[in-house]
Amino acid sequence: MGKKKKRILHIMLVIVLIALGATGMVKLTQSKPQIQKRPIDVPAPIVRIKTVHTGPQQVLVSGEGIVSPLKEINLVPQVGGKVIYVSPTLINGGTFQKGDTLIRIDPKDYELALTLAKARVKDSESMLKMTEEEAAAAEEEWHLLHEDAGKSRKKPPPLVIKAPQLAAAKAELAADRANLEKAALDLSRTTLKAPFDGRVSEEHVDVGQYVTPGQSVASLYSIDAAEVAVPLEDRDLQWFRVPGFTSEDQTGSPAMVEADVAGKRLSWSGKVVRSEGKLDQRTRMIRVVVRVEHPYAKKPPLTPGLFVTVRIQGETLPHAAVVTRSSLRANDVIWVVGPDHRLRFRQVAVARKQGDMVVIRSGLEDGDRVVISHLQAVTDGMAVRTLSDPKENRS
Repeated sequence: MGKKKKRILHIMLVIVLIALGATGMVKLTQSKPQIQKRPIDVPAPIVRIKTVHTGPQQVLVSGEGIVSPLKEINLVPQVGGKVIYVSPTLINGGTFQKGDTLIRIDPKDYELALTLAKARVKDSESMLKMTEEEAAAAEEEWHLLHEDAGKSRKKPPPLVIKAPQLAAAKAELAADRANLEKAALDLSRTTLKAPFDGRVSEEHVDVGQYVTPGQSVASLYSIDAAEVAVPLEDRDLQWFRVPGFTSEDQTGSPAMVEADVAGKRLSWSGKVVRSEGKLDQRTRMIRVVVRVEHPYAKKPPLTPGLFVTVRIQGETLPHAAVVTRSSLRANDVIWVVGPDHRLRFRQVAVARKQGDMVVIRSGLEDGDRVVISHLQAVTDGMAVRTLSDPKENRS
C-alpha cells in the first residue's frame, strides 16, 4: 500500500472517531435530568436577650475625690521663748485629745512680769485711795471756809477738790489692771494645748529651741470628721439634695464613701453637706462636699489624702428598669423581642446612665425581652431566634 493510501485511511479513521465522540456527547446531554430551581431557606438571625423587671429604682450618682480633714491648723505660739517641753504625741502621725498639753515655753520671764504687774496695781490702788482722801478733805475744808458767806450750797471748783488728780489716779489704776491681765494672759500662753481631738501631719520643734510669736511649730488636723469634694456635672445635681443649693432643707442626701485601704475594700457612711462656692470655669463642674463623721472610728481609718469613690443616693423612680448600656441604641431606642419572635423598636425615656448600666424611666414593661447583642442589619418587625443571657440563666 502506498503512502498516499495510508494517509487517506488515517484521515478517514480520525473523522469516524470524531463523529462517534460527538454522537455520544449528544446522547449523554439529552439523557441528563433537568435541574429544578428551589428557593433557599435563610434562617432567622440569632439574638441574645435579657428579661427586664420594672419597679422602684434608686438613682446613684457616683464621683471621685480626695479626703481632706474638716479642720486643719498650724500650731503657732503667741509668745516667744525657749521650749522646755514637747509632748510625745507631737510627732508626725501622733494622736492627741482636746486639751492635751503639746508644748510648754519657759514661763520664768512671764511669771516675773505678772509679779511686777500685780505690784503696780497695788501701788495704783494705794495712790487712788490717797487721792480720794485728799479730795474729800479739800472739799470739806472748802465748805467750812465758805459757810458764812452763804456759798455752802455751791459746788467747789474741780481744782480745789483735786478732780484732775483723782481722774488721773483712776486711769493709772485701770491701765495697771490691764497690764496685769495681759501679763496673766501671756503666762497662760506659754502652754500650748490641743484645740480638738486630732492628729499631727507635720512638726518642726524640739526641746531647747527658741520660738517666736507667729512661728508655725506643727500642723494639726481634726479627726472628728472628714470631707470629700466630688466634682459633678450640673445635670447630676437634679437627683439629690444639696443643702443651700438645690434644697432649702439642711439635711443632705446620704452617701457612701468607698476606698481600698490595706488590701481591703472599705466603706463609710456620709451625707452631702454643701456645694463649694463657685463653678469650676475650666471643667464647668460643681464640687459637692460629702462629710463623714468619725472617720477614725474603725481601722483602717479614712485618712486625709486618700483617693475615694463616692456614691450619692438620689431620687427613687417608682417604675423604672435597668438595662445594660449595650442595649440602648441610637436615639434612645431599645430592641424588644415580642411573643411572635419578631424584633420591635421601642422608644424609651432614659433617666440616667450609671457606668455600664442605664436607668430607663419609661418605655419598658415588666417581663420585656430586651436584645443585648448587636446585628449589622436590622428592621422593625424582622423575625429572630432568641438566646437567653448566660448570666440570667445562672441567676
